[in-house]
Amino acid sequence: VARRLSLRKHPECHSMAGGKAIEHLAQTGNRQRHRFRLPMQQYRNCDFSFSGLQNLVNKAITQKEKEEGIQEGEILSCVNDIAAAVQYTVSVHIIQRTYRAMLFCIKNSILSSKNATLVVSGGVASNQYIRKGLQTLADANDFAFLCPPPRLCTDNGVMIAWNGIERLRAGLGVLHSTDGIRYEPK
Repeated sequence: VARRLSLRKHPECHSMAGGKAIEHLAQTGNRQRHRFRLPMQQYRNCDFSFSGLQNLVNKAITQKEKEEGIQEGEILSCVNDIAAAVQYTVSVHIIQRTYRAMLFCIKNSILSSKNATLVVSGGVASNQYIRKGLQTLADANDFAFLCPPPRLCTDNGVMIAWNGIERLRAGLGVLHSTDGIRYEPK
């Protein structure tokens, strides 16, 4: 969404990562000016998907560009409102699906309802709006809430690399010879 909104060109956001730019603009936006349907409402499971939401947002942005008579890549006058609506919708989707997962785990005795903990990490955990929503969910369901400080909630690539270090230290699933391995970076 940040890329589609061309937030790198926005004077307040040019040096921010996409998620951070969305969060920043959403603070002064009105989420009620744009309403996006929650993804996957027809599925009663714990899966997450944002592709449907992304399509809806892209259509809304295209429509607004036409209305404002601007080209793709220019900054919309309502960019803050779109950011707020997207952040809200993503938050509700994550909270609903996480709540379902919590209930599923308790119902199936995967977790004890006593001393249960919700752990949130990765880039999404650096978003204070989403973090607060998940904290509220945990509190309302008597779950402890663990979330690293935002400075440690970085791109998943860092976490994958850390996992590799830990696996190497433990000697688990480590290839000692890379001969014959072919890789293709994106």
